[in-house]
Amino acid sequence: MLGWALTFLVVALIAAVFGFGGIASASAGIAQILFFIFLILFVITIIARAVRKV
Repeated sequence: MLGWALTFLVVALIAAVFGFGGIASASAGIAQILFFIFLILFVITIIARAVRKV
């Protein structure tokens, strides 16, 4: 999932360089959403692992 977020981030940066505003903002939005989902899943995994070890 982090790979997808980075892919959309790269697409957004390339689109921003070429001036495609709509594509850039859409790709940046998708990348941001995927990044936050990845971050939430990462925190849940860390908490679950800590609880399981106890």
